[in-house]
Amino acid sequence: MKITEIRTAEVRGHGYSCYVRISTDRGITGMGECIHGGAGIQQIIAALGSLILGDDPMNVDRLYEKMRRARVFDGALAGNFVTALTGIEIALWDLVGRAVGLPVYALLGGKFRDRIRMYADCHAGGDDSPAANAAKAAEVVDLGFDAIKFDIDDLASPHKKDAYNHTVSRRELDDMVAKVEAVRTAIGPHVDLAMDLHGRYDASSGSRIAQALEPFDLMWLEEPVPPENVDAMREIKVSTRTPICAGENLYLRWGFKDLLEQQAVDIIMPDLPKCCGLSEGKKIANMAEVYYIPMAPHNVCGPLGTVASAHCCASVPNFLVLEWHWLERPHWHELVIADPPLIQEGAITLTDKPGLGVDLNMEAAEKYLKPGTRLFA
Repeated sequence: MKITEIRTAEVRGHGYSCYVRISTDRGITGMGECIHGGAGIQQIIAALGSLILGDDPMNVDRLYEKMRRARVFDGALAGNFVTALTGIEIALWDLVGRAVGLPVYALLGGKFRDRIRMYADCHAGGDDSPAANAAKAAEVVDLGFDAIKFDIDDLASPHKKDAYNHTVSRRELDDMVAKVEAVRTAIGPHVDLAMDLHGRYDASSGSRIAQALEPFDLMWLEEPVPPENVDAMREIKVSTRTPICAGENLYLRWGFKDLLEQQAVDIIMPDLPKCCGLSEGKKIANMAEVYYIPMAPHNVCGPLGTVASAHCCASVPNFLVLEWHWLERPHWHELVIADPPLIQEGAITLTDKPGLGVDLNMEAAEKYLKPGTRLFA
């Protein structure tokens, strides 16, 4: 079997996802999805894909390394080159699974679980007051989720002292605490609750926020400082009882090396359709297991990329929970042909269908296509 064609399409979701379709000379195709590739992602995928035309798609890891190593001097160590690779890699796994009649998790070594627990990333809407956050939290728990997350880094806060210096002010911190307290009160003590800071703050602010939120028994506080300085992240981790989670902006195993070796976080959150892919994601999880650190992948993909991430999550022992970020996007179930709903009672249950086990709905993809682009052109 040989790869004959690689095509892409950008489809609206959390911004735009890039879908990748790989065809072969035997008529078997595979589909992948990657996210946050930025401008030019289709051109990058076309350039990388040209390197594997005529190759046997069964050699997924070798093809991944063939493309990556060929473009290291163009930046294929991180960023949108790696994101492009993930879209191709996920499509390869889907193709191989369909060729041999096995689900992707079986190709990754088998599954530890059928049910992939999800957490819902929530948005309060309205005035973003503590009451609005609490109401949204209760609404999402009623949908069946037993884990949720909110953002508390308000860049528009009237209490910010400077647009560029992100030292938290006393009144900002009071607002954060009020929101978290309102949400925790609304959902009770047994629903897992995470809060996201998006890497916005300096080290002293990160510590102050983490310590102020200790009474609310968070599942984690996410990215209190930017990801570049592992030492600063570790200082925050050791300063607080609040678990610290980071990793959505790190790429490949090497991006996680220092974070894990210094045990600078309690939980890692690689974004599999952005920063590594499924095989590399499993390798990162295996590295983390050495330090007894669980993996809770970041995920803003549509249903195809989310299901792909779920296959990787099924294949590792130290999986904690997978993100779902589509509460405000009602076309979630339109984009795939599957047995809906994909998410039931806050989880995805994987089947034994070959490949990823779901198919892209071409009519829906056309409907939500990025303006000015064509479907799998």
